[in-house]
Amino acid sequence: MSDVRKIVLAYSGGLDTSVILRWLMETYKCEVVAFVADVGQGEEVEPVRAKAVRTGASKCYVKDMREEFVRDFVFPCLMANAVYEGRYMLGTSMARPVIAKGQMAVAKQEQADAVSHGATGKGNDQVRFELTYYAMDPNIRIISPWREWNFRSRTDLVEYAKRHDIPTPVTAERPYSSDRNLFHLSFEGGILEDPWAEPPEKMYVLSVSPEVAPNQPTYLEVDFEQGVPVAVDGTRMSPAQLLAHLNAIGGQNGIGRVDMVENRYVGMKSRGVYETPGGTILHAAHRAVESITMDREVMHLRDSLTPRFAELVYYGYWYSPEMEVLMATVRESQKSVTGTARLKLYRGNCDVVGRKSPMTLYDPDFATFEADRVYQQADATGFIRLNALRLRIRELARLRAGG
Repeated sequence: MSDVRKIVLAYSGGLDTSVILRWLMETYKCEVVAFVADVGQGEEVEPVRAKAVRTGASKCYVKDMREEFVRDFVFPCLMANAVYEGRYMLGTSMARPVIAKGQMAVAKQEQADAVSHGATGKGNDQVRFELTYYAMDPNIRIISPWREWNFRSRTDLVEYAKRHDIPTPVTAERPYSSDRNLFHLSFEGGILEDPWAEPPEKMYVLSVSPEVAPNQPTYLEVDFEQGVPVAVDGTRMSPAQLLAHLNAIGGQNGIGRVDMVENRYVGMKSRGVYETPGGTILHAAHRAVESITMDREVMHLRDSLTPRFAELVYYGYWYSPEMEVLMATVRESQKSVTGTARLKLYRGNCDVVGRKSPMTLYDPDFATFEADRVYQQADATGFIRLNALRLRIRELARLRAGG
């Protein structure tokens, strides 16, 4: 192991990466540089820098990647309406490749021999990190402590942390792990490993319970340009500002809680609890604007690709040739998706109550049930007979055969 001189670690300041930082130093006898990507952890970020150095890092880079995260990762997934297994909006999945990208930039700057991360050998994140590493440097050396060391559980890590005087956030009051970014907050492990157990209300951070949310609705409008949200209630904002604003509004109204059991890429099922208030609002608003601006066949084609898009993000193939093809298709489909959605938020519900667009394909002259001069209803007779032709021929053949 003496050939490793310097390692860049994707560091969060949590239990796993804090233990890993010290373990890498002891095991590889080398310099460890910590890299912290600010993807919207909020107040957690700056104390992490001091903790990294105190734990033994030679340096700690903290890079603000919030705008890049939302602009280049969250919004493309929104344009694809990507949701994994019908419920998970991919908050952690989208964040890992942008973190790995920033980490690789530091590794290049530091001329490091290797990179490391805190993902376990059971999870999805190890794949997401490492596929990104290899896509950017085919020869990079990767150190995955969870696949190397003798620790078998997070309980072992807590004991190691105590021996080395490393503060740990996992306590009797927080018997689960969490991961936060600007798009969502996820919870897993500990008491949540029982899929029958209801998550404790005190666990939630970004949202109030719908039961105690305001007893009057909140209305808001979201403007889109070519599939990208650009303004809320007429005020233009940067991507990160817009998402943060919607997180606050959605959280106040109990929007965006999800409790699900999902299929991990490595083959097991896992229970996850998520808070995604702003993302829930954006998904509903985006669909609303699409409904009046997208051609039917373009929409259906894009929708047929959406599950594959979501899988690629969840599995970690952000920087893959197949994702490049899908991304180009999704972006092309969004060229007409410009307009405004009006939403009503009320006690956990996010309802679309209006949509408009200068590029609308909704024409009341054609859609009306009242008298009109533009649609000849008799034309439907031939349309139906032609579409029924193959059905009629099949039945006639069955009758001739005595079926």
